[in-house]
Amino acid sequence: MISQKEYESAVERATQMLKRCGMAITPAERERFEVADFGLGELEKTGLQVLTYVNTDRVCAKEIVMFPRQTCPEHWHPTVGRRLGKEETFRCRWGTVYLRVPGEPATHPWCTPPAGSEAYYKATHEVVLRPGDQYTMNPDTPHWFQAGPEGAIVSEFSTRSTDDEDRFTDPRIKRAPEIESE
Repeated sequence: MISQKEYESAVERATQMLKRCGMAITPAERERFEVADFGLGELEKTGLQVLTYVNTDRVCAKEIVMFPRQTCPEHWHPTVGRRLGKEETFRCRWGTVYLRVPGEPATHPWCTPPAGSEAYYKATHEVVLRPGDQYTMNPDTPHWFQAGPEGAIVSEFSTRSTDDEDRFTDPRIKRAPEIESE
């Protein structure tokens, strides 16, 4: 859970990062920012700032703003019944993002799981995304990602986003953000 003050501060930082990259957002979009600490109370280490532009039955587009070394915990988008899980493409717009997926383990990884949570990070193949690089993940693919030392901005293009159905390796995770009223 984060405080209202922490939420507002994170939105301001994310907005300024987007602005520095020449990405304009409207006041209405600013109000829709999601600030997720995943229930761990360590936003600077484990968290995301997300602006969803569109999420229909067929398509979703988002900006993911990450502060320096901020990590999105390992998760996957499961197939539920006959509906395939989310297929998503990450395109790095600014900074560097280190994406971990199943595969050959990285011999010299750039990113590491947040201290104290190492047991919940299993994907060991590292894909380095810099501005202009992109990577597509199929449904049901476990993955996690971490921003580089300057932070990162990633555009996500996907099939319908059903965040409430995401599954996390770490049982402590709460996907729905909670903001304390002051």
